[in-house]
Amino acid sequence: MTRRLEGRVALISGTGGGQGRAAALRFVQDGAIVFGCDVNAEADAETVRLVTEAGGVMTTMVCDLGDPEGAKSWIDKAVSDHGRIDIVYNNASAARFGSISDLSVEDWRFTIRNELDLVFLTTRFAWPHLAKQGGAIINIASTAGWQGSRGNGTIAHNATKGGVIAMTRQMALEGAPLGIRANSISPGFVITPGTRAFVENPAVRAGLIAGIPIGRPGEPEDVVGMAAFLASDEAAFITGADFIIDGGTTAC
Repeated sequence: MTRRLEGRVALISGTGGGQGRAAALRFVQDGAIVFGCDVNAEADAETVRLVTEAGGVMTTMVCDLGDPEGAKSWIDKAVSDHGRIDIVYNNASAARFGSISDLSVEDWRFTIRNELDLVFLTTRFAWPHLAKQGGAIINIASTAGWQGSRGNGTIAHNATKGGVIAMTRQMALEGAPLGIRANSISPGFVITPGTRAFVENPAVRAGLIAGIPIGRPGEPEDVVGMAAFLASDEAAFITGADFIIDGGTTAC
């Protein structure tokens, strides 16, 4: 790994597992100081242990980023501890699924809050600090923001992830005069603690792989490598873009 993020303070949400944990490990390998956040204190503590074992520096806190006070407290603590913010990596999300005919209003609002609101809130409170010296925002969207899903009841998830992509473009336009770059990443099917049960079922796994030209599900590392690049100076001329990482699924 390079040290292309040496000394930069990276805020990564959802570091308790999956892509967030992989991101924390990758970013410290590239030299960043990571300040994490998760609603699961025990899982997040394990990530801190793994990062420390790897020789990295990471602190974290338990917070609900869908709550304005929770998001603000995370940002304020990061600035108090480290004096600056260089990278905001909006990874955390939570969705509830159902078709337009049966998704409850409660589940719709839950998904909007935990996949769209939290990206805005975290970025809104971090913005003045990023503006002081410039920085990078990476928002995790999804291929669900680009296409529908037959039979899977993803109406709210499609709406939020499409919103993340659109919001990222506006962040890029507003941030450019301030030296703030904003990009999004749209993963396809990636193995995480929440999706592992699907790939462990042989029949379900076969069906999933049939729709992925590369012939395998994604791994968290497939996503966080792109994020580390986008956070670095190597991506200095890239902003307002969305990067699809799906093994070729959307090319079908």
